[in-house]
Amino acid sequence: MSIVSALKGDLPQQARSLYRQLLRQGEQFQAYNFREYAKRRTKDAFREHMDAQDPREIQSLIQKGLKELQMMKVRIFSTARRPSPVARHLSLVRIVAWPRGDVTMRCDRHDG
Repeated sequence: MSIVSALKGDLPQQARSLYRQLLRQGEQFQAYNFREYAKRRTKDAFREHMDAQDPREIQSLIQKGLKELQMMKVRIFSTARRPSPVARHLSLVRIVAWPRGDVTMRCDRHDG
């Protein structure tokens, strides 16, 4: 379901749909802190503007929410495909065990 087709209808329905989409998208973050921040930020933003009555203001807030939703989708996609800095570093380090039992670490690539 696309964002635009999901938000056709009257403003209260659009706002509820956007709220659900933001919460669902926030659950896609792998990191606990990102998930909780997305949930808290979504709930706080909707509570803050709960009393908005002007249709133009509501439409503006919905557009802002759609931009946030797109950014969340991009962020989730980009973090899912990229290894962490620690994982990248560990891929460069090779642990070598010598027959005597000594363990040394050697970097295969020189960055300097």
